[in-house]
Amino acid sequence: MVWHGQEALHAVVHHPLFGVGITLGVYQMAQAAYERTRSMFLQPVLVSMIVVIGLLLLAGLSYEEYRDSAFVLTVLLGPTTVALAVPLYLNLQRIRQLFWPILITLAAAGTVATALGVGLAWAFGADHVMLMTLAPKSVTSPIAMLVAEQIGGVAALAAVFVLITGVIGAMCGPELLRRFGIHHPAAQGIALGITAHAVGTGRALQESEECGAFAAVALPIAVIWICGSPQ
Repeated sequence: MVWHGQEALHAVVHHPLFGVGITLGVYQMAQAAYERTRSMFLQPVLVSMIVVIGLLLLAGLSYEEYRDSAFVLTVLLGPTTVALAVPLYLNLQRIRQLFWPILITLAAAGTVATALGVGLAWAFGADHVMLMTLAPKSVTSPIAMLVAEQIGGVAALAAVFVLITGVIGAMCGPELLRRFGIHHPAAQGIALGITAHAVGTGRALQESEECGAFAAVALPIAVIWICGSPQ
């Protein structure tokens, strides 16, 4: 009986869709916990990451196996990104009205975000490779990895910095903005989109549709500006 139970467990763990199942299941539970408590420490991406890593360690599943079994989620990242055009389109008139302030803000903030991260690392004695790895930390992981590799950084480490930046931005960003008296949806959305990239954009959509729309505008422009700056 025990032997059959172990065989069944082994079959479940190594099923081609195991990664999809645990990822979606854990995220839904994390999202429900966050909606109930609204605690910044229960940010769904952070909680999901910790729990999924723990489950993989308990199951003895390697990262390569998990990556292959969750491949369908990676494929869906493209359509998900395109779906950000929906709130953007619904708030297009408002975005047009603020086009130049948005552009100027993103240009200034993108430059400061890059310079501040690299400058602080330099002040603490980081070498050239680490500086180039940190430079694209405020853009999405695939682009950050590509840019970091092109300018002499470490692609894998750049992805880690992007994840840390996004999670911390989504956790602390909204509350910090409110404490500084910034309540306008456009200002909140731009701040979250440019500092916390895709994770921040998702968090902005939780605030309001308008906030999410401005984050969706900030994200691609910030990618273009920040990625062009280090080179």
